[in-house]
Amino acid sequence: MKCAETTVIEEQERREEAHASARKPQAESNKGVITLPMGLLGFEKVKHYTLLGSAEEAPFLWLQMVEDPSLAFLVISPSVVVTCYEPDISDEDAKFLDLADPKDALIFNIVTVHQNGETTVNLKGPIVVNRRTLVGKQVVPLNAARYALQHPVAANSSN
Repeated sequence: MKCAETTVIEEQERREEAHASARKPQAESNKGVITLPMGLLGFEKVKHYTLLGSAEEAPFLWLQMVEDPSLAFLVISPSVVVTCYEPDISDEDAKFLDLADPKDALIFNIVTVHQNGETTVNLKGPIVVNRRTLVGKQVVPLNAARYALQHPVAANSSN
């Protein structure tokens, strides 16, 4: 299954959801939590994350661990970095995520800020989230060979 270009929730909607969730009773506090049943590479035991962003840090977002809010991954929508990012998700991964339509998929890629100040994004291991269920998985696309492990964020190319 080829995933459609990623869209990110508008900043205002995030603020409204965050404000609304702050007023909700504790029993409903899991709304908006992204569940990664397999965890992330190197963080397999961490299953629950929230996606945070601000206008000042756009287009970057933080994938923050619910279990330890002091830890978070810097992520970005791949459409900001490359003009044509179409990871081919295996049928097995699509089934695991219950993706009936490519438009159900939100895709984020982990960003690394290197010691020399260079910023790169991992296009080989996107985090794919079902926007309806908020269940996600870090996947290796079938066409991963097309993409770089350390793609410069400043570049805006077709691969």
